[in-house]
Amino acid sequence: MEMIGLFQYDFFSNAFFAALLMAVSCGLIGTYIVARRMVFISGGITHASFGGVGIAYFFGWPPMAGAAVFALIAALTTENLTRRKLIRNDSLIAVMWSLGMAIGIIFIYLTPGYSPNLMSFLFGSIITVTTVDLALMLTLTLIVVLVFVLLYRVILYVSFDEQFARTRGIPVMFINYLLIVLVALTIVLSIRVAGIILVLSLLTIPQNTANLFTSSFGRIMAWSVLIGFSGAVIGLYTSYYLDIPSGATIIFSLVLIYLFARLFRTLYRKNNRRSVSQV
Repeated sequence: MEMIGLFQYDFFSNAFFAALLMAVSCGLIGTYIVARRMVFISGGITHASFGGVGIAYFFGWPPMAGAAVFALIAALTTENLTRRKLIRNDSLIAVMWSLGMAIGIIFIYLTPGYSPNLMSFLFGSIITVTTVDLALMLTLTLIVVLVFVLLYRVILYVSFDEQFARTRGIPVMFINYLLIVLVALTIVLSIRVAGIILVLSLLTIPQNTANLFTSSFGRIMAWSVLIGFSGAVIGLYTSYYLDIPSGATIIFSLVLIYLFARLFRTLYRKNNRRSVSQV
């Protein structure tokens, strides 16, 4: 009853619904990222967004707007240069990763007056989510769900075999650019929950946990949403009762779920082998 009673507080209700929306958007987008082996590209986009946070603070703009602009620029630049093979992928990611963090630190240092607390941007603070953040997250989640529902088979083809997709007349370039934009926006709006340092975990741990039990693209998406939401809620309650940072607690909860799932799968397979050998 006490756990339910926490919903009387606006900050907790906002955090709970943010966890739900984050689980849906990250579950779908993260499955695409893992399938396309874009994990480190997403890491580069994530850290590049910190440059936008720093510049926004310097000019007095909303930090999340600055992060979104930088993330979109980084995402589109990566997609364009990778397609044209003008620079190696790993080199480009390293440049974006380092440059974004450096620009952010420099501009925050140059900001006159009180230096802002960066902990919520670096490590997340889901309890600081506002109604405006929730509205933005809801809008993005609806767009992501709509895109994946309407273009599911197209996204499946593009994720695993672009050449085959082209032979089917699918506009591969358009789909790639559309999805990389959604990746960037999902990353930015998830920063509130897990922070720049940890947000990549939201896009990979639930998917890898689901992949332990199924290789179906659709099932991985569904299970990723459920696992992501479960980890976020467990982490949210744990952080509240122990008074520790919510972002790190959520990621720690997701890691524990992954480890338990891996242990369960190992024990299940051993029991199956023992049963077969006895027969």
